[in-house]
Amino acid sequence: MPIDFARIPRDALPALLRSAPKAELHIHIEGSLEPELIFQLAQRNGVALAYPGVEALRAAYAFTDLQSFLDIYYAGASVLIHEQDFFDMAWAYLERAAADGIVHAELFFDPQTHTARGIEMGTVIRGLHQACERAQQQLGVSASLILCFLRHLSEEDALATLEAALPFRQLFVGVGLDSSERGHPPEKFAHVFARARAQGLHCVAHAGEEGPPAYIEGALDVLQVQRIDHGVRSLESPALVARLAAARVPLTVCPLSNVKLCVFKTLAEHNLPALLNAGLCVTVNSDDPAYFGGYLNTNLLATFEALPQLGVREAYQLLRNSFEASFVPPAQRDRWIDALDTAFRAAAV
Repeated sequence: MPIDFARIPRDALPALLRSAPKAELHIHIEGSLEPELIFQLAQRNGVALAYPGVEALRAAYAFTDLQSFLDIYYAGASVLIHEQDFFDMAWAYLERAAADGIVHAELFFDPQTHTARGIEMGTVIRGLHQACERAQQQLGVSASLILCFLRHLSEEDALATLEAALPFRQLFVGVGLDSSERGHPPEKFAHVFARARAQGLHCVAHAGEEGPPAYIEGALDVLQVQRIDHGVRSLESPALVARLAAARVPLTVCPLSNVKLCVFKTLAEHNLPALLNAGLCVTVNSDDPAYFGGYLNTNLLATFEALPQLGVREAYQLLRNSFEASFVPPAQRDRWIDALDTAFRAAAV
């Protein structure tokens, strides 16, 4: 039975966005480290921070671009040393995810940020995986891990990172590419992505956030990725838009992040409506929520408030896309879509 979107009043949308089941596919778990937890872990591990307290650290979150954010992001990660630290960080996010109605999350993690400090790969992956397992058992939240390579480092470093992670192959489902986009095209990582594909890993990559549409094309053609993270600059190339739409390549868009990092001046200027109108498989995500002003529901609510041209039908499409774009078995995906349909039908008056 089709959903009668016309019978769902727009003023019912905020409650529906909060409660409806959804997936999050673009969340950097290190970017969920709230200042309170950073200071708690710093105290536990005897790490000296450059900030006198929580409020001073929050005040430092005044970014002008991606690089200025990354500088403080890596400093915050310095408090992560033991398996328990990685567990605590992921568990804190997963509890928030459950409260937001997220039933599935695919967590990016950056092992090079930690192995460069002498932290063993197993410490990182085991701690994160244990939180994912507990989330399934205690929260009913499905969660999986995607290992990301830092693109400002060499491909040799990325290859060594992948090899170090392969003994834990069953604990992560894919690889990604993040960090500074400018000057680091996808082609730089052709060999490591080929190696990952040979291991049966899913492949995604950040592209078209600060980088040009050509970076999106490179990620598709050379890295053979299944999803594009961000991808908002795809609209600069009509041919690329047609390709993305025809192939249903998902874009994991992060609205509040885009404003915080000055990709768009304001949320009202975001091109999300145009991406949807072009028939693209767009999803909404939080990116680095501790740094960018909000978790997934905050992103959804702020986006629909700032862009009144988006209505109930678009809300449903974005949430449905989140399941369509996820790396889960089709039967599980279909069950979640059925639950989403039920939630929207129940909102009809």
